[in-house]
Amino acid sequence: MIPYEWIEQARTRIDPFIRETPLYFDPKIQAFIKWENNQATGSFKLRGASNKILLLEQWERDSGLVCASAGNHGQAVGLMARKLGLQADVFVSENASPVKLDRMRALGVQLHFVSGGYGDAESAALVFAVQTGKTWVSPYNDGQVIAGAGTVALESLEQLDGAHPAAWLVPVGGGGLVSGIGSAIGNAGSKARLIGIQPEVNPYLHHLINFGSVKDWDDLPSLADGLTGTVEENSVTIPIVRNMVDELMTVSEAEIARAVAYAWIEHHQVIEGSGAVTLAGILAGKVDQFPVVAVVSGGNIDPGIHSSILKKHQGEPV
Repeated sequence: MIPYEWIEQARTRIDPFIRETPLYFDPKIQAFIKWENNQATGSFKLRGASNKILLLEQWERDSGLVCASAGNHGQAVGLMARKLGLQADVFVSENASPVKLDRMRALGVQLHFVSGGYGDAESAALVFAVQTGKTWVSPYNDGQVIAGAGTVALESLEQLDGAHPAAWLVPVGGGGLVSGIGSAIGNAGSKARLIGIQPEVNPYLHHLINFGSVKDWDDLPSLADGLTGTVEENSVTIPIVRNMVDELMTVSEAEIARAVAYAWIEHHQVIEGSGAVTLAGILAGKVDQFPVVAVVSGGNIDPGIHSSILKKHQGEPV
């Protein structure tokens, strides 16, 4: 568990750089939806990246920043680098989302393309950081990144204004967000269940935690691209997830797409697949305790993909 003081300190530290995102109650699905797609970079990732970078020594900043990303963490690191006058190298899969690549380019980062998936990009980035002496900024395997992510929960707890959800639903990729939220609500004395959700076609941590092995895991493409790929072997998130998350569930690609459509049709919110998995779990009937907090972690979806999803679900009950 991350110390509660770290999360409180992170909230004060990053306040000038982030937005307070809305939390609305949807009576149709009995969920308090936390819309992190409204964050400054369109994703919760800015919280963890900004906290980590602001804590670096000046010499660590001056050496330049390095990260690997499916797109959202790279945007967060890129924005902070631009604000602080730093250089940032971002390693990405050759199959990364074009819209996320364009947004990283617009922030002035140096992109490095790597064959394969996110895990391959992360491995290459770690080697590059060692070889160049630049400062590594992990998207999940860092206590201060996790503390920054945990501010989602501190903010949400205040917005709940005394309401007591039965469960928190959180997207899971590397496990940083669910580790931060679990640490925050656990220290706050919440009795709510903590449920992590991954795409069915690429559930690395689900396999690792539930089966103790990833030998049957396949690194397949998903609408939830930000949740795919491997996790560092000794990541601090692994024991936190193992000890704090009550359940890891998966959702299908069709269920994720339906949730993307639901967010637009019901709330006029543009969300990406990675952020939609929590709503997908509810709409698919896989959640049986209510009310819940559903964290929608991001909204950086390709407009063409979003349009095609809406067209497919037009006129259908969601």
